[in-house]
Amino acid sequence: MNQLTLKESFTVSGKGLHSGLDIKAVFNPAPENHGYKFRRVDLPGEPVIDALAENVVDTRRGTVLGKNDASVSTVEHALAALYAAGVDNCLIDVDGPEMPILDGSAQIYVGELERVGLEEQNADKDFYIIKEKMRVRDEETGSVVTIYPDDSFSVEVMVEYNSSVIPNQFAMLDDLADFKTDVASARTFVFVREIEQLMDYGLIRGGDLDNAIVIYDQEIPQESIDKICDLMGVPHMKLDRLGYINPTPLKWDNEPARHKLMDVIGDMALIGRPLKGRVVAERPGHSINNKFTRMLRKAVKHTEVQSPVYNPNIEPVIDINGIRRLIPHRYPFLLIDKVIELDRKHAVAVKNVTVNEPFFPGHFPQEPVMPGVLQVEAMAQAAGVLVLNFLEEPEKYSTYFLKIDNVKFRQKVVPGNTLLLHVQLMTEIRRGCAVVKGYAFVGEKIACEAEFMAQIIKNK
Repeated sequence: MNQLTLKESFTVSGKGLHSGLDIKAVFNPAPENHGYKFRRVDLPGEPVIDALAENVVDTRRGTVLGKNDASVSTVEHALAALYAAGVDNCLIDVDGPEMPILDGSAQIYVGELERVGLEEQNADKDFYIIKEKMRVRDEETGSVVTIYPDDSFSVEVMVEYNSSVIPNQFAMLDDLADFKTDVASARTFVFVREIEQLMDYGLIRGGDLDNAIVIYDQEIPQESIDKICDLMGVPHMKLDRLGYINPTPLKWDNEPARHKLMDVIGDMALIGRPLKGRVVAERPGHSINNKFTRMLRKAVKHTEVQSPVYNPNIEPVIDINGIRRLIPHRYPFLLIDKVIELDRKHAVAVKNVTVNEPFFPGHFPQEPVMPGVLQVEAMAQAAGVLVLNFLEEPEKYSTYFLKIDNVKFRQKVVPGNTLLLHVQLMTEIRRGCAVVKGYAFVGEKIACEAEFMAQIIKNK
């Protein structure tokens, strides 16, 4: 899968939820490996803030990104829409301290993304694959966010409030393709009992009944209700029963839980790479979400490259007989057993290292270690399968080393190891020459890496 950006720019505008200011945000195409960035075009020098978990500076009533003296808040709805659409690279110009709240959901962003369309880029999507359960817990609030290994990205959310109006609610999104219909139009929400305090903090100055679900779940004196209406600039109202006070009905009975799910997706976008894993969030909020994404960001930054996912129960893409038809190597120099991934840019091959390898008696008798040069040779054979597989008559061609660069050996390879060989073209094949980056993994650890150039030559 290749990275995606916008085909053209689009603009949204409206009030800021917390500032009450009229704000315009322009979503622009961005180059490969750019990620999501916000640019404060109203500030001197137009500072740019990377949308990454370590740049979150506040999580009280939304996710606030900051760098030096510049910040932009309420970014989660826009990021959720971009992430769900599969957009990898986007530069967002905003002329105020926050994103416009619009109708309190991500629906308008989704509509604009569909209108302008997406453009495929040359670089591959760089998924971060979850291979073991990871969890963050907040003992004070009881909030828990857990991620489990999965073949794709999905989210489950369970919310619980001390409220007679909102009982315990559950929401689930198994496929990001359903974000538009099942999540995007879920609106943000607030309790009447919170409004006065939030306004005292300088928040929700732009909130109204058109951009938020307002929940009246505890009776309060009429004087307090009148004061809240004055603060919000709306006519006085009499609340004679508990419930939702918006003129428009809920879109779903569990709309608050669906909105929380949207927030989780927006905050997960701050990891900086698309995920493959299942997120389960209990009583989520922006604070626990950010603790979780910061933990994942550390794992991402410390992972130079992930090892391929290997399931020995799945049939190979090319078995040993297919390999023998593609490359001329034979015993004792055929060093790959099967190919488990293959496309026009990369391949993953498997080498099962046994004590019966012919090189072990001499390397070394008392401590068998696979020679590093043979690890590089195994990667080269995997690369040979990659480049020859798409030729019309591959058996009439062979590949030969022209040069090998930047070779590093990280750990020993010994009998009993399963060597996973990941090779990827660094450039397009030109004049019969392929430049390849290769990694050899044992488990999750890199055993060897190298860059090499090979020439594809027709046999005489």
